[in-house]
Amino acid sequence: MTMGKIIFYEDRNFQGRSYETSSDCSDMSSYLSRCHSCKVESGCFMVYDHNNYMGNQYFVRKGEYSDYQRMGMSDCIKSCRMIPMHRGQFRMRIHEKENFGGQMHELMDDCDNMMDRYHMNECQSCNVMDGHWLMYEQPQYKGKMMYLRPGEYKSFRDMGMSGQRFMSMKRIMDSCY
Repeated sequence: MTMGKIIFYEDRNFQGRSYETSSDCSDMSSYLSRCHSCKVESGCFMVYDHNNYMGNQYFVRKGEYSDYQRMGMSDCIKSCRMIPMHRGQFRMRIHEKENFGGQMHELMDDCDNMMDRYHMNECQSCNVMDGHWLMYEQPQYKGKMMYLRPGEYKSFRDMGMSGQRFMSMKRIMDSCY
């Protein structure tokens, strides 16, 4: 299995002290006083602007990210999660209401517009059976995003996503690595 590697820097443009990791980190303040840029040397990660994988999320893969604000973060990077590579099928059930209520649809591939495909204007819970996914607040994979790994998600609101709608979803495929 390929391990990811990411280097975080205190200042924009890869300046200041740095911290390197290949795993999840729930609180960057243990290593850096702030984090304003990062370089992904391999693999894929989600970075968050709050501790414990909360707040705004941003998907990063191999490349350089010189300024956290350009990534849509309101505050500096405070936690990160390594996304393991998944081989095999992808499967997720999306539900219109919390606690797996309302309309339900099963996805095995990307969906660029939930409203057009399923005539659902809301998705408030889901069950990820296989693979790792990104959900986006707007059609065509735009806007704020949320990373989902296998598991049950009974309420996006309880995950700190209140008032947020998700309108498209995409598999995190081998090609991302």
